Amino acid sequence: MGDHKEQPLRVGAAVRRRRRALELTLAVVAERSGLSVPFLSQIENERARPSRGSLEKVADALRTTAVELLAAADPACSVDVVRAEGTDRADATDPADDPQVRSLVRGHHQMHASEFTGDHDAGREFQYRNDQLMYVADGAVEIEAEGRAYRLGRGDTLYLTGGVRHRWRATVADTRVIVVAVAEHIEAVRDRPRR
Repeated sequence: MGDHKEQPLRVGAAVRRRRRALELTLAVVAERSGLSVPFLSQIENERARPSRGSLEKVADALRTTAVELLAAADPACSVDVVRAEGTDRADATDPADDPQVRSLVRGHHQMHASEFTGDHDAGREFQYRNDQLMYVADGAVEIEAEGRAYRLGRGDTLYLTGGVRHRWRATVADTRVIVVAVAEHIEAVRDRPRR
């Protein structure tokens, strides 16, 4: 009960994200699509569901396809449970040799969260567009960010603003790190110049 099932999609948020990414006003999209500004506003605010024909007109005006807009749409449900089933590491022969990554959020949403268990490729550098929070649930990690090293233990967090280059590694076996970030398709902050 309460698990995510196939739900109707909320295409309005995808339309709004695409329009804003192109820096277009509703009036420009209305002119390009032949649809009214009030109707487009209702679509974006989930007060109207466009027909297939209307969605195709909107997609054309946004230089994309109806299929792409539907693929970027959010599920209409507001609650989604991601079960921990199948993630019990007690059965693993040597958990230290078996790093795992598990997505904690399903689908195309404004927030992304992952759980990293075990060791991690310390040589891999990350740089995300939007902000993220790292939380050490178990064990310890070393994080290098902006030329400084940070040691975090159980319960510690590190907040990184978008654009910060960083890398990290587990320093204790069975380390578990939760990373929560604003999804890459969201323009939470203006793109900062990358170094």
